[in-house]
Parts: sequence; structure tokens; C-alpha cells
Amino acid sequence: MDLEKFLELMSEAGFFYPSFEIYRSRAEVGGFYDYGPLGVELKRNIIEKWRRIFVYPYQDFIVEIETPIIMPRIVFEASGHLEHFTDAIVECTRCGRKYRADHLIEEELGRRGISVKTEGLSFEELDELVRKYGIKCPACGGELGNVRAFNLLFQTTIGPYSENVGYLRPETAQGMFVSFPKVFNLVGRRLPLGIAQIGKVGRNEISPRQGLIRLREFAQMEIEFFFDPEDAKCPYLDELDVKLRIIPERDVAAGAKEPREFGPREAVEVGVVPNEWMAFFMGLATIYMNELGIPLDRQYFLAKLPQERAHYSSASFDQMVYSERFGWVEVSGHAYRTDYDLSRHMKYSGYDLTVERRLSTPKEVTEIRVYPNPQRIRGAFGNEASKVMQAVGKADPSWLASELGSKGVVTVNGYSITRDMVFIKEERRKVFVERFVPHDVEPSFGVDRIVYVTLEHAYTEIDGKPLLRLPPDVAPIKVA
Repeated sequence: MDLEKFLELMSEAGFFYPSFEIYRSRAEVGGFYDYGPLGVELKRNIIEKWRRIFVYPYQDFIVEIETPIIMPRIVFEASGHLEHFTDAIVECTRCGRKYRADHLIEEELGRRGISVKTEGLSFEELDELVRKYGIKCPACGGELGNVRAFNLLFQTTIGPYSENVGYLRPETAQGMFVSFPKVFNLVGRRLPLGIAQIGKVGRNEISPRQGLIRLREFAQMEIEFFFDPEDAKCPYLDELDVKLRIIPERDVAAGAKEPREFGPREAVEVGVVPNEWMAFFMGLATIYMNELGIPLDRQYFLAKLPQERAHYSSASFDQMVYSERFGWVEVSGHAYRTDYDLSRHMKYSGYDLTVERRLSTPKEVTEIRVYPNPQRIRGAFGNEASKVMQAVGKADPSWLASELGSKGVVTVNGYSITRDMVFIKEERRKVFVERFVPHDVEPSFGVDRIVYVTLEHAYTEIDGKPLLRLPPDVAPIKVA
């Protein structure tokens, strides 16, 4: 493949090209790309094909929504992005140029013929590699400073008040988690429930240099799929006629480079994939990329080791596709987010995000009950007694009992309640339902990366003339 001809075709035919070209010498414009007329049509068709494979056939339990791009700070405090959504940055002490530390180390050592994997390394370990191999600033040869964290969230203010901080979402996912109780009610309070969303996100990348592969603003197609972890059966799993090519976690840890083939159900049964719904979406992802022109032997799933996973994930797989220009590129990520996100948003919002599970056999439970002692409360609070008793009645009884047992006093809605102001009892009763936080599986697709690899795999030449052999259903021009 003639990469120069391919990139020339992309620009001249109007598929994609760098943004803000007239200001390239006056502003930081890296990581932004425009789509021309043909690129817009191709991108739209690729998105619509995703809907045809992931959403439309399963509309009885997968629905699509749209949520804001800008969100208040508390959303990302709850999600953990303010704390964890960082990359390693290193700065030249001479010229001030900044680099993403892990990428700089891999590129520099790669030029020396030294293979090193930096994903998952701590800042201290990255610092050690910089010092050990004497890595200098590529621009001026100056000494590099210490590696530190750089948060990738784009910050803004909401309204005219500077203290009202907001952020550009780095994933569409948080809008779906926050909207879960509303959508759950709209579909009749049923699980499983898939919430799909397609939209723009932003990540303030340190040094994006790979065209459509690494952008500061890009589009995602995501599903947050909520289910009962005690009833994780997928009735569609055996309908998938596809093999999953996977490098399992244990193989990754052992340094293996070659994927193994598993049927979707087999991958779950042997413990490679944690549940049936995750295997189902991985199967659909394989079919989707194959129908976009990516051969099965040019794609596989790479398991992420614990230290490489996002903070919310208990199991992750990257869907990798081969690119002649960039090597193996991640086009989708599949994460088992368990109950992490809903539990965090429940904690930070105070909103109950649990759902009911009906029990096939009722069970007896022992519950802590806390009742106000009217005589004591009236004696202590006088005219405020009724408000105090209401506050005690609404408080979590287990928490009240625990606090009073350990401290002898607890503050409820500003009132100091002592042990003698309440009666604490253990009561046994039969329950026919129980509440739980749903678990979540997330298939997440990068639209722009998929556009790029689709075009690269479609590229060919006849008698030196560049051509694109695109699948008919995504081709921007059907008849010419």
C-alpha cells in the first residue's frame, strides 16, 4: 500500500483533512480534523450500520438517547474522572516542550531497537526509564523533568459564575448512567436494559499525532447494558455464527502475542470472558468490523491486565484492527463496569439507583428498626419534636443504630439525637423482593478510528490509480 497516495486521496477527494489549516502557524490545532462531503456521508453510513447491528434488532431492550456534552463537576467527581482520568506528561527543562511520557519512551527506545511496554507503569517507573536510558527532549536535546499527571478533561464554566465549573464529557457513558433511573422507568422498570448513545466527546490529549486515530474531539458509539448479575443469561448468544479471536488475560501476562479462537459461549464457559452479555457484544463487534471490510485475521481482542484497566473496570478487552500505517489500533473497548458507576452516582447524588429483584422463594431477614421515643424527644426539643421525629423516621436505621452504638450521639438534619431518644429493635420478616444495584457491560466504539481503518482496508490500486472498494451499504456514493 502506498501510504502517500492513500493520504493524498483522503484529502483531495474530501474524506478528511486537518482542521484550521489557515491558522496552523498561529494556533495549537493538533488533534482536530474536518470531514469533507464524502467523509461525512461515509461516517453517517458507518454509524447507521452500527445501529442496524447493535440497536434496531434488539429494540425491545436496547434504546437510544442523547445527553449533554457539557456536564457539571459533580458528575465527574462521582465517576472518578477528576481523580483518575490522567495521562503521564513530561516537560523539557530547556525549551518547555511537553510530551506524553509513555509514548515518548516507547518511540525513543523503539528507534534504538529496544522493546518496552509502558502501559500500566507508574510515574516513578516511567521516570526510571527516562533516567536509565538517558532520554532527552526530541526538539532541543534538553533534559526532561519529572513525569507527572495531566488530567485530560476539558474544563469550562456553566453560566456567568466562575465557581460553577463544568467539563466536556470524555465519554458518552456518564450521561447514560445519570439518566438510568429515568430510562428504566420509561421502559417499564425491566432488566436487562441497554442504553445506547452516539455523540461527540473531548479529551485534552497531550500530543495527538496520529490523524483520526488520536483526536482531541471525536465521536463515540456506546451502549451501557444493565443487567441482574444473578441472571446474566443472554438468549441470543448461540445465534452468533462467529469465532472470537482473543489473547486472554493469562496469555497477555505470559507475554503471548498470538490470539486464540473461541466460540462466544465457549469463551464464557472457560473463564476468558466474564459473562454472556459481554461475549455477545464482542461477537457483534467482530461481525460489524468484518462487514466493514476488516478480515477476521486482521482483528482480535486483547485482554487488559489489572494495572492497565480503567478505574471502573473489573475486566476489559480492546478490539484491535491492523493498520498498515499505525500497526494494531484499538477501535472498540469492552468493559465490565460491574455496579461501579451507578453505586458512585448513588453515593454522590443521594438518589436511589437500586432496582427490585423478585424472589422465587421468599426469605426471612433480620432488619434493624429505629423508632422515636416521643417522651424523650419532646422533653429535649419542645415545639421542634415533630420535626425531629420525622427526621429520625426517614434516616437509615442501620446507620442510626451503628452511630449511636459507637458514639452515643448522632446528628440528624441538624438535631443531636442521643441513645435514649430512640428505641432500637431487631425484627424478622419475610421478603418477596430485594433491591440491588444493576451491573453494567459497556461496548464502546470510536467512530473516527473505524472510519480510518475502513478506508485503509478499502484502498487498492489498479494500474497505479487509487481506488476504494467500500462495502455498498456504507459507500458515500451508491451509483456513479
